[in-house]
Amino acid sequence: MSNALKLFSGSANTELAREMCEYLGCELGKSLLTRFSDGEIYFQIDENVRGADVFIVQPSCTPVDSNLMELFLMIDAFKRASARRITAVMPYFGYARQDRKDKPRVPISSKVVSDLLVASGTHRLLAMDLHAPQIQGFFSIPVDHLFAAPVLVEYFQKLALPKLTVVSPDAGGVERARAFAKRLNAELAMVNKRRLEANVAQVMNVIGDVEGRTCLVVDDMIDTAGTLAKNVEALKEKGAMKVYATATHGVLSGPALQRIEESQLEELVLTNTIPLTAEKRKCKKIRTLSVAKLLAEAVQSIHDETSVSVLFI
Repeated sequence: MSNALKLFSGSANTELAREMCEYLGCELGKSLLTRFSDGEIYFQIDENVRGADVFIVQPSCTPVDSNLMELFLMIDAFKRASARRITAVMPYFGYARQDRKDKPRVPISSKVVSDLLVASGTHRLLAMDLHAPQIQGFFSIPVDHLFAAPVLVEYFQKLALPKLTVVSPDAGGVERARAFAKRLNAELAMVNKRRLEANVAQVMNVIGDVEGRTCLVVDDMIDTAGTLAKNVEALKEKGAMKVYATATHGVLSGPALQRIEESQLEELVLTNTIPLTAEKRKCKKIRTLSVAKLLAEAVQSIHDETSVSVLFI
């Protein structure tokens, strides 16, 4: 039992956890996760984990607060059950957009979440495409920050889109877009936007030549798809032939689905860090790729104490 690899899952994305287990050649850990009649979470581990190397898969997607609370309670249970090491595997790290004090009297929410993870007993964090990479600095524990780019780039390499220009939806995403453009041997462009308030963006100008070209908008997450819809509109107005988009995290809240379906977007390629509802899976413009293998390889490397740097873009 000592130092055995054990992978458990909360309720946020059990399908991804099971897929990871297939790559790891192990069974999903046995546990009971239910609720009291008033909504309080009840969790119990149904197998011996003393001395085990435990990995808990739980993205903090909708319902965000409930999924985070689940994770905190699970971590505490494993700590009290004498697990040797507890790694929180958060394919999607919520509250990452609130990573600095940019207005008076507001919290730095991602710092609060990082403090709660450490306080609960987390020894290590495995995350994917954090909204702001510097969030790693909020943690006093090791953080392995993976990128979904290898999976997404491979897909678009196979598509072999003609006259490709990779587009950053804002100034903050230029480095990500440049990395994609380099690996796809494509041109680079940027949309200069001004954000009026949370979830509301106003496209200002397209920087770069997109006329007669196929454009690929690269972002880390798609939430309400307001920015994406405006980007597609702006690129089409500038003469783009076709517009594709890709992002690691498909939050897709509020009017996102309607905006995607009504836009001139050819295809939106996401990963399964966040599970899509049946309604979202029906959208013909949305394609989902799996990052289970990438996460499983990282889990195995962490367990074996080998380098995970080969998994980075």
